[in-house]
Amino acid sequence: MMDECSADTLPPLVMKGIEEFNRGEFFEQHEAFETAWRAEPRPVRELYQGILQVGVACYHLERGNLPGAQKALERGLRKLRRFTPECLGIDVARLIAEAEQLREEALRLRPERLEALNKSLFPRIVVRESPEPT
Repeated sequence: MMDECSADTLPPLVMKGIEEFNRGEFFEQHEAFETAWRAEPRPVRELYQGILQVGVACYHLERGNLPGAQKALERGLRKLRRFTPECLGIDVARLIAEAEQLREEALRLRPERLEALNKSLFPRIVVRESPEPT
């Protein structure tokens, strides 16, 4: 799997999904990542699925659906762990850590107080700049 993780550029659709995710557009990012993972034949497609599912979990949390968020987070984190610490320039380890922190806070609040969830805890996808060709 490491060969596909060392590719030098992210597909444009994946970049679009990352930008939407980082803007908190969790419904929209779903479309971009779903199209990207369906088009990707290599195992890296699971990276795209994992990110999509973390975004879906954020979407559920925004709507007060803790059980749906938990299921989506578990699925997404399971997929993302295969790509740590980094893949295609994406800091996967950081995304996992932030998603786990979000999950812990959501579980602490429980469904009754989920509206108090601090939105700044929603994870962000950090992409390392590609090195200039030598």
